[in-house]
Order: sequence, then structure tokens, then C-alpha cells
Amino acid sequence: MTSDLPSSLSYKQAGVDIDAGDALVERIKPLAQSTSRVECIGGLGGFGGLFELAANKYRNPVLVSGTDGVGTKLRLAIETNRHNTVGIDLVAMCVNDIVVCGAEPLFFLDYFATGKLDPIQGESVIAGIAEGCRQAGTALLGGETAEMPGMYHGSDYDLAGFAVGVVEKEQIIDGQQIEYGDVLIGIASSGAHSNGFSLIRQVIDKSGLPLDTPFGKSTLIDTLLEPTRIYVAALRSLIEKTTVHGIAHITGGGLPGNVSRILGDRHHAIIDGSAWPETELFTWLKKTGGIEESEMLRTFNCGIGMVLVVPPSSADMALVSLASSGETAFIIGHIEDGEQGVEVR
Repeated sequence: MTSDLPSSLSYKQAGVDIDAGDALVERIKPLAQSTSRVECIGGLGGFGGLFELAANKYRNPVLVSGTDGVGTKLRLAIETNRHNTVGIDLVAMCVNDIVVCGAEPLFFLDYFATGKLDPIQGESVIAGIAEGCRQAGTALLGGETAEMPGMYHGSDYDLAGFAVGVVEKEQIIDGQQIEYGDVLIGIASSGAHSNGFSLIRQVIDKSGLPLDTPFGKSTLIDTLLEPTRIYVAALRSLIEKTTVHGIAHITGGGLPGNVSRILGDRHHAIIDGSAWPETELFTWLKKTGGIEESEMLRTFNCGIGMVLVVPPSSADMALVSLASSGETAFIIGHIEDGEQGVEVR
């Protein structure tokens, strides 16, 4: 009996191109180097990234870690062959999560998995990651690129990231300092950020609009792929200037789901939904999708990317500091005594 199998198999025949992986590493080395900090030891390509935590710089350091992805926003990037901003989203979702406790993000690692590795596409994705790291002041210390035929179709890919930061133990912001009468300050988002895109894609299908349809000051796809805003520099500058009792990153779960995460048992947050302007994107999503207000609030950030809880005496200073950092902020509510939770009126 003769066999139709080739006499010699190779990894490349199985769909994994080691040479393409090596080529990508060479392409992204300068990108990683552009994010380097003085604490970084060695370069890209080792089995592990090295980062020196100087003992004399901290009194009682606590490491803070966070991991996240970009979600189905990637589907729009893949379909439109626009890969240069989703890396910013990836970094933002991780570093914004750890800065809320007062931490300085130190380094970041990424995981990039694809069905067929295209070094040019990969470089574009990693360029966005490097840009996000530069915005956050964090080092791109390493990562992993996985070519996985059979798991992903063609050039489809997925992203995940991991960030590590540090904060002095006595300076941790965890919501335990929140008091009745504290003021809520909302910082504007840059759009949908990286949440709710499974619903957004259904709204697009329902609307029948081409992605290049003029929308606002650009196009629909430009608006949707606007990268998640990175709040690290603005928040760390603010924390140095005035008292902050709590910070919530508004991601999946929206305002109710995320502000409630930092509240104590007898803290009830009242949010005035008219305290900031509704953007064209969220107006369009609600109207076109026939989405109820409660569903909007728990799915999207609805225009607010971060919420700060500050004592009334710190509110004016906080607004001034945020404005000086280029952020748009609003007083959106306050803390009352009552059942733990968030009420948007």
C-alpha cells in the first residue's frame, strides 16, 4: 500500500513560519527600545524581561498587576485592515486598571496570537502597543507571538496584555477613604474605548451604514476605532497635588458596575446623567439600536472614562489639574449615606 503523505513534514507545512516570527522580532526591537526605562536590564528576545526595582527608591512598595484584552473591537480592525491603534487600546485597558489605586505602571508584556503571521501586520499592531507604553510611561519589556493555524482563520488575531506597577503601601487608593459628601468627578472618554463592541457591531449591521460613512468630524470607522484614552499621566499628576479617596475605571459594566466596586457598605453614589454632554456616538448607538437607557449605562462608558471620588475641598483643584493635563472633566455627582450602589438620575 502506498501513502499519499509526503516523506518529510515541516513546521512550515503545518502552517507555522518560524522565519516570519524571527523577522517580526527584528522589526519590533526598535519599537520596544523606544519605551525603555532606566530600570530595564537587557533587551528584547530573552526568555524573560528583567526590570530592576531599586530598593532605595521605595519605603514599602506594593506591586500592582492587571491583565486585559481588546475584545471584539479587533474584528473591526481586522475587517478594515487598520491595526495601528488597537495596541494602544490594549495598553490602556491594563494601565488604566492599575493606576486607579495610585500605582505607577512600570512595565508591560503583550501576547499576540494569529492564524498566519504577517510581519507587516504584526509590526503595525506592536507599534500601537509601543505608542501606548510611551503614553503611559511604561516599558514594553517583552511578549509572545504565537502562530496558531487551526485556532485562528487566516490573518485573524487576538491580543492580550499584562502590566505591573508599584505604589507605596500607605499611598494605596482603594476607596476605603471615601466619605459621605464626597464629590464625583468624571473624566471624558475618547469614545467607546474597548467595551461593548459585540453590541456595537450589531448596531452597525442594523443600520446598514458602510464603515466609511461620514460621521461627526471623520468617519464611522474612525470614530469606532478611536483608541482608549490613557489616563496615567493626568491621574498621577493629580494624585501628587490633592487628596483622592477613590478612582474607578469605567469599562464593562459602565458607570453603575464600576463605581460600585470602590464603594463601602453604606456608600451610595448619586450620578447626574445630565452633568456631561452626550456624544454623537452614544446618541447614534442608542437611537439606531433602540437600546434602553439602562442597557446603555451598563454596557458603555457613555462618555465618562474615569470617575474620581474626592473631598469637596479638593474638587476645584482636581478640575484645574485635569484641565492642565489636557483632560475634560465634570462634577457628576456625590456620595450619600445609604445602601451600597450607584444611582444614575
